[in-house]
Amino acid sequence: MSPAKFRFLVTIVLLAGNIYCEAGSNHGILDAFNARVLGSGNKTLVLSHGFGSDQTVWQKVLPYFLKKGFKVITFDLAFAGAADPSRFDFNRYGSFDGYVHDVLLILDELKVDECVFVGHSMSAMIGSIAAIQRPNLFEHLILLGGSPRYLNAPGYEGGFEQTAIDQLFRSLKSNYTAWATGFASMAVGSQFHDAVHKFRKTLLAMRPDIAYFVGKQVFESDERSILREVKVPCLVIQSKKDIIAPLFVAEYLKTHLGRKGKTQVEILQTQGHFPQLSIPSLVIRAFQRIILTEN
Repeated sequence: MSPAKFRFLVTIVLLAGNIYCEAGSNHGILDAFNARVLGSGNKTLVLSHGFGSDQTVWQKVLPYFLKKGFKVITFDLAFAGAADPSRFDFNRYGSFDGYVHDVLLILDELKVDECVFVGHSMSAMIGSIAAIQRPNLFEHLILLGGSPRYLNAPGYEGGFEQTAIDQLFRSLKSNYTAWATGFASMAVGSQFHDAVHKFRKTLLAMRPDIAYFVGKQVFESDERSILREVKVPCLVIQSKKDIIAPLFVAEYLKTHLGRKGKTQVEILQTQGHFPQLSIPSLVIRAFQRIILTEN
């Protein structure tokens, strides 16, 4: 069975469960994920955050896109501290599929026909899987610091050995506050003090058991097999030095995403996993090559 068919079957199961909705209704889905629609342009831009953050991670780039006339959709993924932790379903979110289903529900509820989807970190794979299931919904994918696999493997440099991942999450369980402080500095880059502070704040807003569960799921995931199914044009944006997703990953995505010759790569001359917080002007400049020229 192909990855795309497997994902389709999982989606059917999720739909049948009506996890968030009674009698198939999506009433309340927008409130559940704090979904916001800003601007009223003809082109829709969807901004989806990664692990440990929430929709405020886009606050430094959002004004620019509104000024350029986009309709922008932002929301909080289910694990975010800004979301209601009592609604987090550990079975539902044992893989990316639960998040994919949430994103598609939000876009359907907002009656989005076509969008440019910007996925940071884990949301790069969420967007990729969503685009496999509903290719006509996605005009373009912009994958910011995304990775299909974080663990090293033969012929593949994900950035981490399993022993390092194990130690990372032992530290999380031992002292969450201390872990969040260290992880924020490592991921963002210690020289970007304001950005480190911002990421640490959203990390600490998460419930520790949810952070552990989601972090382990993401860092031990392997979505390499689905890349060939992605037929939507992609822009991969990657910091030159990123401890979470090394440069090898950007080139791997360019080579393995399904629409050959339609994936562009932009390397930002900076370091860290959160350039939209640390040096937003570089991210905006990279976005311009796709979304502004097509607007």
